[in-house]
Amino acid sequence: MANLVTRHILALIVIALLTQIPGPAVAEINGPAKVIDGDTIVIHGAKIRLYGIDAPESAQVCQANGKSYRCGTSTTLALTRRIGGRSVSCEERDRDRYGRVVAVCHAGGEDLNGWLVSEGLAIAYRHYSTDYVGQEQVAREAARGLWRGEFVEPWQWRKGKRMAGEKAADAAPGPCRIKGHISRKGKRIYHLPGGQSYAATKIDEGKGERWFCSEKQAKGAGWRRSSQ
Repeated sequence: MANLVTRHILALIVIALLTQIPGPAVAEINGPAKVIDGDTIVIHGAKIRLYGIDAPESAQVCQANGKSYRCGTSTTLALTRRIGGRSVSCEERDRDRYGRVVAVCHAGGEDLNGWLVSEGLAIAYRHYSTDYVGQEQVAREAARGLWRGEFVEPWQWRKGKRMAGEKAADAAPGPCRIKGHISRKGKRIYHLPGGQSYAATKIDEGKGERWFCSEKQAKGAGWRRSSQ
């Protein structure tokens, strides 16, 4: 009986101690920000992907009022102007497969993620979060930004989907779609369809760049996989 009481007391002590241990702290990154594209910034060397949203890619083309325009470039410039010289504070929510911090970022107390969606410059990334669906609905009803005309969802554009009449940039000559690129420093890097840098990577076979049908083929030829 004494042993049972002792074990019970010890169990209560352990529970009390565990409840006093704080959970993991949420990482915060603060400082001046450099805008890479419509949903990616860099603070103190840390690349940060804005949580819950997806913006057009840098090379992406959309349509409004019957005319084509570089919607990816427009979003990048708009975010740059919005931040201005203000310090940006980002609260980490996750890490993506590229090792980037995924975060909600604020400037002057304003949620930049939400601002981009409410202005129609980006859309809610429902696959990962529904936090900004409300802002997207407001932008859609007001016909702001992307909602002024036609566009392909960024995640679909990265997979190669294009609007009718839009020429696929640097289309693969056949079924082999892996891009073997040579950097300015001579490094041989291959890019997979859907990767962050895939759409912007151009293949110049005159420089020795090439297309691959599989990762095994690319690695065997001396190329290494892109980290983006």
